[in-house]
Amino acid sequence: MARKFLYFVAIMIVLVIAGLIVLRIWSKELTAIAFVPTTDFAEQTPLEANAYQDPELWYSRPGIGLDDPARWQPAYRDEGRSLPQPADPKPGNFAVFFIHPTSFLDRSNWNAPIGSTEAEDRARLYLRGLASPFNQASEIWAPKYRQATMGAFLTDKPEGQKALDAAYADVKQAFAFFLTAVDEDTPIVLAGHSQGSLHLLRLLLEEVNGSATAPRIVAAYVVGWPVSVEHDLPALGLPACAAANQTGCLLSWSTFAEPADPTDVLDTYSSSKGFDGELRGNSQILCTNPLTGRVGGEAEAAVNLGTLVPDGDLANGDLVRGSVPARCDDRGLLLIGDPPEMGSYVLPGNNYHVYDIPLFWANVQQDVATRVSAWQQARPNQAKPSPAP
Repeated sequence: MARKFLYFVAIMIVLVIAGLIVLRIWSKELTAIAFVPTTDFAEQTPLEANAYQDPELWYSRPGIGLDDPARWQPAYRDEGRSLPQPADPKPGNFAVFFIHPTSFLDRSNWNAPIGSTEAEDRARLYLRGLASPFNQASEIWAPKYRQATMGAFLTDKPEGQKALDAAYADVKQAFAFFLTAVDEDTPIVLAGHSQGSLHLLRLLLEEVNGSATAPRIVAAYVVGWPVSVEHDLPALGLPACAAANQTGCLLSWSTFAEPADPTDVLDTYSSSKGFDGELRGNSQILCTNPLTGRVGGEAEAAVNLGTLVPDGDLANGDLVRGSVPARCDDRGLLLIGDPPEMGSYVLPGNNYHVYDIPLFWANVQQDVATRVSAWQQARPNQAKPSPAP
C-alpha cells in the first residue's frame, strides 16, 4: 500500500513538472487558445452621430454623482509611521478624458457590444483604481466604447487590428463630443491605460497634434503601453515630461518587480512598427518615474506618497505611504524592486501591468495637480475657480 502511494506521488510530481514545462514552452499558444476569437470579424455599425450625447455611453461625466467610479477617494491606512504627508495643491478648473483598459475577455466577439454587463462592470472597477487619481478635476469624462477583446492583442490575424480600429472609431467619436462639451478655455488632461493608452496615442497623433486643442493639453498620461523615444515620440507633438511642473508633455511607464522577465513585452515591442514606419527594434522605451514626474532616474520608497493596495476583488483598497520605490532601467522599464503584495493579478515575469497606476496613486494625483497649477499660472487670464465636482 505504501509503495503504491509513493508511486502515485511520484506520478503526480511528474505530471506537475510536465504541466509547468508545457506552460513555460507553450504559454503564448495556450493563452491565445483561451482568448483569441475563432469567429469571423463582424464590421461594427457606426454609432449615431450624436450617440455620445447620451449619458448612458459614459462611465464618468459631469452629473453622474456618487455612482461615478472615477470620483472614488481611497483613505490612508494608519501604520503608525512618520512619513511625508502629501502636498495639497489646489488646481483650478480642468477636464480629464480617460480611456479605460481592456475589460472584455470574451472569445465570442472581436469587439465588446455596448451593454455587455460583465465587461462594463469590470471597466467600472478598473476606473475606481486607475482614473481616481484624477478626481481633483472639475470634469472627468470616461467613455464606454466597443473595445477590442483581449485576444485581439494575442494574434497576428488581421481581425485583431480590425477590432482595434473599430474600438478607436468609438473613442475618436467620444473625444470629439468631449471637446464640444468642455468650455473652450478649460485645460485638458488626457489619460489612459493599456488598450486605452494605445487609443490615446492614436488620438494624439491624428486629432491633437497641430490642432487648436494642442495648446490646452496640460499632460498626457500614456500608461501601460510602450512608447519609443525614437520612433513614436517625435510624431506625437508632445515632448516627454522632463520636470514635475512642465506642461504640454507626455508621461509613460510600464512596471515590473524584480527579478523582471519582460521578454514577451520586449519581443512584441521590437517587432512592431513605430509611428515613423520603422521597426521599433531595441529603441529606448520612454520611462517616466511617477515618483518624481521626470524621465528616468531613481526614487526611494519614502518618496512614494501613497500606494493604493487593493482588496481581493479590486473593489476597494487603502493608501499606504512609503512602500514602493521606482527606478527606470536602461531599457526603459520601470522597476520597483522586490515584488510588493498587491493581489493576485500580477502577470508572468513579475509584470505589475494591472497596478501601473495604483502603485503610485497619490504621486499621480499630486503630479496632475502640480501640472495643472503650472499651466494656469502661465495663463492667468484663462484660470478659473474650480467648481465642485
